[in-house]
Amino acid sequence: MAQLEPYRGNYYLWRYLPSIPAAVIFAILFIVATGAHGFRLSKTRLWFCLPFVVGGIMEVIGYCARAAAHDRTGELIPYIIQNILILLPPVLFAASIYMVLGRIIRAVHGEPYSLIRVNILTKVFVAGDVISFFVQGGGAGIMAQGGNAETGEKIIVGGLILQIVMFGLFIITAVIFQTRYQKHKVAAPTYDAMGWRMSMYMLYGVSALIMVRNIFRTVEFAEGQDGYLLSHEWTVYVFDAILMLAVMVIFLVWYPSNLKQSPEPQWMHSDGTDVNLAEQGQNAALYERFDNSNYSASVSK
Repeated sequence: MAQLEPYRGNYYLWRYLPSIPAAVIFAILFIVATGAHGFRLSKTRLWFCLPFVVGGIMEVIGYCARAAAHDRTGELIPYIIQNILILLPPVLFAASIYMVLGRIIRAVHGEPYSLIRVNILTKVFVAGDVISFFVQGGGAGIMAQGGNAETGEKIIVGGLILQIVMFGLFIITAVIFQTRYQKHKVAAPTYDAMGWRMSMYMLYGVSALIMVRNIFRTVEFAEGQDGYLLSHEWTVYVFDAILMLAVMVIFLVWYPSNLKQSPEPQWMHSDGTDVNLAEQGQNAALYERFDNSNYSASVSK
């Protein structure tokens, strides 16, 4: 019968025996979700959605490693694999989510209403995401080295806080864009057919789930090895596994495959009335200035 084993001296990697049934169930669920994402990706060839496939594969391997660790709680390798490969996938999911917003803005010709210039919007958030990825990965590796566990936990907390801040700024940017866009102009029915509003709501939903998960992980590692969250396995499945599976399913259902830029913006007011000729001229001038500035910038490069 399996029992907790020390890794080195009196230091234990685990505070409980990992559940084999729970780990296997979620490994299977993530296999299904990842396979569905892979199939959708092969059909649409929207390569900015590739991080969902990579992240899903990491989740599968991570939960398989948890199942394997049930009888190997004193071994370092299974612990490191599950720790890193379950900790990092949300960072990859976030990269795709950031890129979707830029495509929504371009699809509805909403560049003038974006808080951050669209050509750098994705770069800013993905750069923060990459930094968070390596900080958390480095912390997870250090944490597994026994005596350096406390240092590793602090590094992971730092990476998680960075991701929370970036996600908060991202949500604020998305809300400001949608508010400005709908306040000044509302896209005509041809734009609504792209489902851009639903794509925005999808972004809010998955972002909220990842935020909750990251807050949980931050508190978990801040409490330390003897804290309640790291000592009780159910918290990992309720506040991480279920939430990340929900993120994959929601993104899959409302896949951003119909976000293609329309050749001409056609506008109406928020009350459904047509925009008059003077307003159309103002709007056209606004887009002309925007396009000319982009052109000048590209030439200067």
